[in-house]
Amino acid sequence: MSTLSIHPPVITTSPSPLRDDAELIERARAGEPEARDELVQRYLTDVYRVTSRILGDRDLAQDATQDAFMNALGALSRFRGEASFRTWLLRIAVNSARSVGRRQVRRREVNIVLADHVASVAQDPAKRAENITEAARVEEVLRTLPTKQRMAVTLRVQQGLSYAEVAEALDCSEGAARVNYHLGIKRLKRLLR
Repeated sequence: MSTLSIHPPVITTSPSPLRDDAELIERARAGEPEARDELVQRYLTDVYRVTSRILGDRDLAQDATQDAFMNALGALSRFRGEASFRTWLLRIAVNSARSVGRRQVRRREVNIVLADHVASVAQDPAKRAENITEAARVEEVLRTLPTKQRMAVTLRVQQGLSYAEVAEALDCSEGAARVNYHLGIKRLKRLLR
């Protein structure tokens, strides 16, 4: 299998042409490179956002993102469809980020991916600068949350997963996912006052 070249995704507003995930998975299982590439392109931003939020470092997030896709594409034959492909892939991404994080000993700076996206939404330059400042503040506070809370908040808020999907991605019960999410949100609100 060739190595994937994973670079920070460019966040765009126009989605790629939608095809059914099941069709793409079957074609990728059959060895069709275009189907694999389309799966990577479809979920690259989601996987990168998760790994970057967990690791807080652009280079480490790229490594974890590449690992996640290599692991997922190599294990497509084991994907049973009990969860959505996206949830299954994000669970692999969380595990890849944890692995990469464990291999790192040194302290890392946080990468503020959200600031660029928030800034691009505002039209007024003053509002854009205010959004960048607020996004940086939120990212800084998010980084201080305990790992499980940070991951639950990231998956729920920034990736839009349901509690069941968060639980699947974090390999915990749905109740634990809810508790970690609510504790994380409560702590964020308190720290952002």
